[in-house]
Amino acid sequence: MKRKKIAVVILNWNGEDMMKQFLPSVIAGSDEDAEIIVADNGSTDQSCAMLERNFPEVRLIRLSENYGFAEGYNRALEQVDAEYYLLLNSDVEVEKGWLKPLMQYMDEHSETAACQPKLLSFVERDSFEYAGAAGGFMDRYGYPFCRGRIFGDVEKDKGQYDNVTSVFWATGAALMVRSSDWHATGGFDRRFFAHQEEIDFCWRLRSRGRDIVCVPQSRVWHVGGASLEQGNPRKTFLNFRNNLLMLYKNLPEKRLRFTLRLRFWLDYLAAIQFLMKGDIGNAAAIRRARKAFKELRPQFIADREQNMQQAKVTEVPELVSYSLLVAYYLKGKKRFSQL
Repeated sequence: MKRKKIAVVILNWNGEDMMKQFLPSVIAGSDEDAEIIVADNGSTDQSCAMLERNFPEVRLIRLSENYGFAEGYNRALEQVDAEYYLLLNSDVEVEKGWLKPLMQYMDEHSETAACQPKLLSFVERDSFEYAGAAGGFMDRYGYPFCRGRIFGDVEKDKGQYDNVTSVFWATGAALMVRSSDWHATGGFDRRFFAHQEEIDFCWRLRSRGRDIVCVPQSRVWHVGGASLEQGNPRKTFLNFRNNLLMLYKNLPEKRLRFTLRLRFWLDYLAAIQFLMKGDIGNAAAIRRARKAFKELRPQFIADREQNMQQAKVTEVPELVSYSLLVAYYLKGKKRFSQL
C-alpha cells in the first residue's frame, strides 16, 4: 500500500456514540491523501465492533488497555507510517477540505514542526472553544491561555484571529505534527497520562528551535469535556500536577526556583478559593497534586537535564514575560487582543 501523506489518528476510549456522530464528517471532509485511523484505548463498550461494522474503510488499531491520552498516542503512532500525523479528538466535527490549509502551510515551511486549525465550539458554533481556540500561549508562571480564550472567558469568533501566527502550544484536540519531529522529540510524556501533555510536547519543540503555528483557514468544531468535564476534581488534579511537572522539566534554571516558590502560594490560594465556594473536592485535588509533584519530581531530573542540554532557544517569545493573573484580575484584561 502506498504511504499516505497524512494520518488522521483518533484515540478512542468507550466513545462509540461520539464516533457514530463525528467520524462521518472526518471521513467526508478529509483529502484522499489522508488515512483515517482509530486507535482504541482498551474500550469496554462496543466501539470496535461498531467501527468494523459501520466504518470498514477506517483502520483500527487495538491497544490492550487504557493507556491514557499520552501513552495511548505514543503506542498508536509507533504503528503509523505517514509524513504528517494529525491527532484528533473523537468529539470533533470538521469542514470539507480542512486538511488542505494545514498541509499546504507545513509543506511550505520546513521550520514548522506542528500546527493546529481554528478550534470552535460545537455547541456555540460562532465562539472559540476552550481547549485551544486560535492557538495557545503561556504566561511566566505556567498559566496557559489562547487567542480567543483567557481562563474561562471565551470570545466570539469575528475573524479577529484569522492570521497565521506562531504560538507556544497547539491544541491536542486537533494537533498536526511532522512524524520526524514527533519521534525526534520523544512524543508525549506518558507519565502525564492526560492533560497538558501537548503543552509539554510543544515546549520541547519550541525550545529546540522548531516553530508551531495556528492556521485558522482550517476550521473544526469541538464538543470538549468528553473525557472529564471542567470542574471535575480528577481533571483539576491532573492539570495542577502536570503543569508543575512541565515547569520543572522545561523552565530555564534562572527562573525555575522563583517560579516554583510563587506557584506554591498561588496554588494554595486557588485551593482556598475552592473551599470558600464549598468545593472541597477540587480544593483537595490541588493539595493531592502538590503532594504528587513533590513525590514524582526526582523521576524527572534526567528529563530536565536533557531538555536543558538540547535547548537552542533560551527565551521562547510565546512564553510571555507578564503575569496573566495580574492582567486578568487586577487590570481587567479579558481578551487576548487586550494583553
